[in-house]
Amino acid sequence: MSSNSEAKSLLDELRFDKGDIFDLGHPLLNWTAQSFVKTAGIGALQAIAREACHIAFEGTGPIKSTDITGVKNKKQGFPVLRGETSRNSLEAMVKHTGKESLQWGLAAGLYSGLTYGLKEARGSHDWTNSAVAGAITGMAVALTCDNTTHEQVLHYAISGAALSTAANLLDF
Repeated sequence: MSSNSEAKSLLDELRFDKGDIFDLGHPLLNWTAQSFVKTAGIGALQAIAREACHIAFEGTGPIKSTDITGVKNKKQGFPVLRGETSRNSLEAMVKHTGKESLQWGLAAGLYSGLTYGLKEARGSHDWTNSAVAGAITGMAVALTCDNTTHEQVLHYAISGAALSTAANLLDF
C-alpha cells in the first residue's frame, strides 16, 4: 500500500496538465529545469543534424567547425565513424551528442535561472538582469572548453552580456 502512495505522490509532483514539463515546487526550479531539458534536446538535434549534413556532403570523418563554445576543433565530428564497427560509431555519436546537449542545456538553464532569480531578488526585469545573467552564462560556457584561458573566459562573459542585453533591449 505504501508503494502506491509513493507512486501517487510522485505523479502528483510531476504534473503535466499545465503544459509544463516539471512542477518541482518553485518557479525558479521549474523555469531552470524546463529551459535545460528543452534546450539540451535542441542541442542534441543540432549535433546530429550537423554531422548528418557533413556526412551527406563530404563523406565520413571529423569535421572542422565550431561548437557552441566557438572553439574550432578538428575532433568536433564523430571521430570513430570511419567504417569501423557500429558499436564504436554509436558510442562516438552518443558521447558527442551528450556533450553538445550538456553545453546547450547548461547555457539555457543557467541563463533562465539567473534571469528569473535576479528578477525576483531585484523586483524588476530589465537589461541589468540580462547583462549579469549573460556574463555568468558566458563564463560557464567558456569553462566547458578544453584548455580554457582567462582571456577566453573574459571574452565569453563580455559576449554573453552584450548578446543578452541586446536581446532584452530589442524585445518589443
